[in-house]
Amino acid sequence: MATYSEDILRAGQAALPWEKLEGCNILVTGATGLIGGCLVEILMGRRHTYHVYAAGRNEQRARRRFAAFADEETFHFFKYDVSEPLQSEIPFHYVVHAASNASPVFFKNNPVEVIKANVYGVSNLMEYGLSHGMRRMLYVSTGEIYGEDKRVFSETDSGYVDCAKVRSCYPSSKRAAETLCVSYSEEYGADVVIARPCHTYGPHFTESDNRVFCQFIRNVLRGEDIVMKSDGLQMRSWCYVVDCAVGLLYILLKGENGNAYNVADPTSTFTIRELAATIAESNGKKVVFENPTDSESKSFTAISHAVFSTEKLESLGWKLNGDWREKLVATVDEEKREYL
Repeated sequence: MATYSEDILRAGQAALPWEKLEGCNILVTGATGLIGGCLVEILMGRRHTYHVYAAGRNEQRARRRFAAFADEETFHFFKYDVSEPLQSEIPFHYVVHAASNASPVFFKNNPVEVIKANVYGVSNLMEYGLSHGMRRMLYVSTGEIYGEDKRVFSETDSGYVDCAKVRSCYPSSKRAAETLCVSYSEEYGADVVIARPCHTYGPHFTESDNRVFCQFIRNVLRGEDIVMKSDGLQMRSWCYVVDCAVGLLYILLKGENGNAYNVADPTSTFTIRELAATIAESNGKKVVFENPTDSESKSFTAISHAVFSTEKLESLGWKLNGDWREKLVATVDEEKREYL
């Protein structure tokens, strides 16, 4: 069974046109987050001549996460909040915009800031990129834009989102940001592609991240049973963060301008309860159920079924190997290494 570090190195060997990146400056926003951080690790794990600029708001966390690259002349971290215009003169040839508050606690407590970051972030980076030689932007959106429906979602589908609910601050602003991306493409000629990741799990999640898989892993690392605050019957597509990051690279380097692509593991479609049970059983724990508080309930999504087709991404050559259970174990083991 491969470790997370081995998965990172293997990802850097994907059959991609890496030569497109050589000699370029690559900006990754949200670099201290789950997906952005993994992407930085893959890029830096290869022999390369490109420069990676990791942007994020938490400098202390970045120092810990990217300590192995601190002395690399091709690695650069700078503190940046995408809600503000980018102040720099560096020509970023490729921009991977992965910055977003994806934790439900932010949706409940800071919905205005969530909306502003998602919409202003695209605008600020597009305006900068168009005046500084940007070749392509990859916008990391979310599968939540599909809303509620029982179908398997392809990229042209759309379900129901209740825009009058505060919890909709996230999917509604992500929808608006996607439209802003293709509008910049149409009006100003920007080259942009969009990724729609499903529920993604992996190590190195932030301390404030209260997505369910983070809560479950924290439970077992503390030696506790997993506590569920719902029946856990919501059906989801899931994806290991390394597989997701490789999917982003396929979209960045091979995707068609103006197109969106789902990112999910076709073999990983199961309920939240099944996720909890798998993590618990592999760590000698059990799942217990508690009623949520009113405050906790406000951050819950109304989406009961979020399953995605990946045929479009697979048409670019992206494919997965390995068992999702082993990837969950690798996630817990890597997080345990940091935790202990």
